[in-house]
Amino acid sequence: MRREVSLEEISDGRLYELNDMVKADCQDCAGCHDCCEGMGDSVVLDPMDVYRLSQGLGKSPTELVSAGWIQFDAMDGNILPHLCMTGKNESCVFLNDQGRCRIHSVRPGFCRLFPLGRYYENGSFKYFLQIHECKKTNRSKIKVKKWIDTPELRKYEKFVADWHYFLLDVQEVLYGATDAQLIKNLNLYVVNRFYLKPYEKNQDFYEQFEERLKEGRQLLSLA
Repeated sequence: MRREVSLEEISDGRLYELNDMVKADCQDCAGCHDCCEGMGDSVVLDPMDVYRLSQGLGKSPTELVSAGWIQFDAMDGNILPHLCMTGKNESCVFLNDQGRCRIHSVRPGFCRLFPLGRYYENGSFKYFLQIHECKKTNRSKIKVKKWIDTPELRKYEKFVADWHYFLLDVQEVLYGATDAQLIKNLNLYVVNRFYLKPYEKNQDFYEQFEERLKEGRQLLSLA
């Protein structure tokens, strides 16, 4: 999701890489779950997130939607999924009665990253610390790669960058299109091909994603 603000407004002014230390560790969020409430549609999911949830919960992507756990909405021109919020506090559907995450081992990248963000530039990205988002005041330093807590992190970073810039290319086509049917077909293609069509459990996710991405880029070149 794009944010129309300057980096200086929302960060400590630094950009971080995987081996850098950053003041993000909130000691297991003891006694706090503010970042799991009132998030609206901002916890946007990428294909890896939906794959993780699907595998971890034993549900197909379509079943995740029908269960009321994720929902598709328009985001910067694209139709993308996000975690659902529920109740008077608009709590994440996966927050339990004790204020703890029920899916912590398969939580989305957005949640793994918080309170960090990504600054995209020149086909890649670096990390920054969001200074107004986390209410914990006694955070300690932790290495970025340890905080993100994701296997095969270099592969994951390549996936994140590829997906981000592919969506920008999709947006460019969508914003320039005048044919309503083309817009609908392209949005449905992204939803169905990258999210709703299950990835094979016994095959490498990233290899499967790359195949779909190559196909998607070919489609965009013809649009």
